Amino acid sequence: MPNVEYDRLYDELKALESETGVTLSGSPTAMVGYEILSELPKERHAAAMLSLDKTKDVEALKDWLGDREGILSWKLDGLTIVLTYQDGELYKAVTRGNGETGEVVTANARAFENVPLRIPHRGEVVLRGEAVIRYSDFEKINEEIGDADSRYKNPRNLCSGSVRQLNSQITSGRHVRFYAFFLVSAENADFENSRENQFLWLKAQGFDVVEYRKVDAKSVEAGVQAFASAVEKNDVPSDGLVLCFEDIAYGEGLGRTAKFPRHSIAFKWEDELGETRLRYIEWSPSRTGLINPVAVFEPVELEGTTVSRASVHNISILKELALGEGDTITVYKANMIIPQIAENKTRSGPVEIPSLCPVCGGPTKILAEGDAQTLHCMNPECQAKRVKRFALFASRDALNIDGLSEATLEKLIGIGAVKEAADLFCLEEHRDAVVALEGFGEKSFDNLCQAAIRASQTTLPRLIYGLGIANIGPANARMICRAFDYDLDQIMAADREELAAVDGIGPVIADAFAAYFESEKNRESLAHILSHLTIQKEETGSDQSLAGQIYVITGSLTQFANRDQLKAYIEERGGKVTGSVTGKTTYLINNDSTSNSSKNKKARELGVAILTEEEFLNSMKGE
Repeated sequence: MPNVEYDRLYDELKALESETGVTLSGSPTAMVGYEILSELPKERHAAAMLSLDKTKDVEALKDWLGDREGILSWKLDGLTIVLTYQDGELYKAVTRGNGETGEVVTANARAFENVPLRIPHRGEVVLRGEAVIRYSDFEKINEEIGDADSRYKNPRNLCSGSVRQLNSQITSGRHVRFYAFFLVSAENADFENSRENQFLWLKAQGFDVVEYRKVDAKSVEAGVQAFASAVEKNDVPSDGLVLCFEDIAYGEGLGRTAKFPRHSIAFKWEDELGETRLRYIEWSPSRTGLINPVAVFEPVELEGTTVSRASVHNISILKELALGEGDTITVYKANMIIPQIAENKTRSGPVEIPSLCPVCGGPTKILAEGDAQTLHCMNPECQAKRVKRFALFASRDALNIDGLSEATLEKLIGIGAVKEAADLFCLEEHRDAVVALEGFGEKSFDNLCQAAIRASQTTLPRLIYGLGIANIGPANARMICRAFDYDLDQIMAADREELAAVDGIGPVIADAFAAYFESEKNRESLAHILSHLTIQKEETGSDQSLAGQIYVITGSLTQFANRDQLKAYIEERGGKVTGSVTGKTTYLINNDSTSNSSKNKKARELGVAILTEEEFLNSMKGE
């Protein structure tokens, strides 16, 4: 586009924003910088946000509405957000949380696709809405992820994680949208006691509102059917409908029960039931040793898709359903998504509970967890349990094998391609078997092998952390390596007394560390790993001016690219960085040193000095 055309359109947009008083978050006239936070502050809601009473019966909706008019709308499936505007400016955004207390996510709300940063109304406005990620955007995000097992499971979970990010730039890339569904208050605004007028007013202020239609007892059934027919093509995730009274005063005047407000009711779709025959129970071990029963049945069509498996969750439910092979069962999709068993009509069970783990052949045991009985593998060396150890070994702060998810590890272990950590560097030997796995292909396999090759160039602290020694985190691993001059032979030979003398390493950690290297099996495993690695040489810096000092870093930075870079700077000079302020903290680094954040308050209580980045760097220069 020629500059002159861009400038013309920019000026036209600016004039329209001035005329309407509405500026949306994506506007080039109001692009905001991204924020990186150390935590999401919590805030108590002015009024409790109660959940709604529910029904699956359209007749119940008619009875509930009586002779009144109502507003029927989608019940969106995302994360509820409360927005507050003051003098036309977005002032605050808070998640629903537990209904009493939520998290402040204002910086992230500014990065939503369609939230107005400015609105025409100048009084205080408080409204509720749902943050969602549309199915089309969700699919595009997943398409960009090569490893099928690393893809996000559903839009709701991705949206929840996106809204609660500490870095608003990540939120911006997730295409989160906001749909208003309830106006709490609008100072000096008159809606003539009409809920629909509130929706129309919100539209005029620049908000996208949830799709709705006006109904009465005669038309509510047709309204429900219209929404039901639109479910399959609806791009915005929903899990039902909401019906509220059009008459605001009447609805509010009904008050509330202990659990629900009386001005609205939720409608859940009647679950579509399918009858089928149970083939067998599959026992699926997890990385924690828990062995979950999964019902495998003859395929049945539900909500437009074919399903053949459903989790039974635990031994108690298995026994309660009296499941046996060949039983006639009815199944459904909870919220049209998750397959579940509704009823066992023939009840020939219970099936035999395995006494041996299906992965390792080790003994199993039924344990009581609250009111439920669960089956566990008791073999500490079970391959299924290795997943967690291998996941740590491949994690970002350890060897950093990009794209290697726990789900992928489970598959690699299942076909015998990975039995110890060193095998992660020998996947080429199992190319045919891995490429044949569901969700894999030549490209995914080649990407994983290349990631392993890159990870093989590593540092000693990353390797030490990746071994999974009890209580050894990235910081402690660096401390130990520095104390023994980055010499692995010295580290392996260190006794408990020498280790306990290292700053930050007490007798408990020293004992676990020494015991790890006393194991011949662990030494042998490490030798196998080392045969595939190139350990980059690290020397202890001559500048150890921060030795013995403990720092906490919070807030956004300007002199360093991110907190990891500042953390590395401090640790290279002998200092230590922790996550919380305690009596042992030497300094808290925060560019907003006068704020009332929780870390600043704690530092003041304990008499810990608060430094800005500039003050910290000046102190390093002796200024």
